Amino acid sequence: MSAKKQVMISPEAALIGRATPILPSLPHAVNGTPINDHKPEGLEELIVGMGCFWGAERLFWQLDGVYSTSVGYSGGFTPNPSYEEVCTGKTGHSEVVRILFDPAQIPLKQLFALFWENHDPTQGMQQDNDIGTQYRSVIYTTSPSQLDQALQSKEHYQAALKQQQHLLEITTEIEPAGNYYFAEEYHQQYLAKNPGGYCGLGGTGVCLPPQ
Repeated sequence: MSAKKQVMISPEAALIGRATPILPSLPHAVNGTPINDHKPEGLEELIVGMGCFWGAERLFWQLDGVYSTSVGYSGGFTPNPSYEEVCTGKTGHSEVVRILFDPAQIPLKQLFALFWENHDPTQGMQQDNDIGTQYRSVIYTTSPSQLDQALQSKEHYQAALKQQQHLLEITTEIEPAGNYYFAEEYHQQYLAKNPGGYCGLGGTGVCLPPQ
């Protein structure tokens, strides 16, 4: 069963989904900013997946210069999926965090450092005991510059891993962002609402070298 969950679904076999989106109605539980499709002027958007999205979102909302975060689904085929559908592996989506940040306050390279250092990007379709295509490592970029920087940071981190005798290849999917679908209300800022909740974050112990 676990091996089957690690195989990417084809577009033809993916669940049909629905036309109605999930739209969170409450503001961000930590910083009070609205959670919606709007991106305020001057901010940039980056989408990352590091396994279960609960702990990954908390990692980024704590940063100075991050305006807002939300969790959702991206990289697959099913429109407006539910969490239960994503967990079947039949949507193609990864669990992701959408980060809105001010590049004048926090450089993109700092976000990438947190990304690489706080999960294992060599595990393919899983993160530790979380197994399935929805837990794969991803970076979805929203500009050509972001894409270039993401690919460069991957090269730097791969070199750092090899220097520390971590010989597996990075499997992180790095692509321009497609559709982003908000997750259900109860997933948003889950660990702020449930401080004792599950957090599966765990890195390799290797730092991203300064660039």
